[in-house]
Amino acid sequence: MPALFIKIFGHVQGVGFRYFTYKVARKMGVKGYVRNAEDGSVEIHAEGDESVLREFVNQVSRGPISAVVTNVECNQVNEEDFQEFQITD
Repeated sequence: MPALFIKIFGHVQGVGFRYFTYKVARKMGVKGYVRNAEDGSVEIHAEGDESVLREFVNQVSRGPISAVVTNVECNQVNEEDFQEFQITD
């Protein structure tokens, strides 16, 4: 199963971005996690079918209405076989 590490930059902390990502991931069946990074970005590890991950990246690239996304970095990584999607610290 494909896995991606996604880093979202901009005004993305304190605006409900993690919860937004969690809801989108759960709805789409994506496994992994979302967390705030120390540099002010949001980090996401996402695992799922390739077509699902493509749509997931599209959704999180926009974020919730209160967010301002300025850049998105997306890299393939090794699958870690998550059982669900979680918000972590």
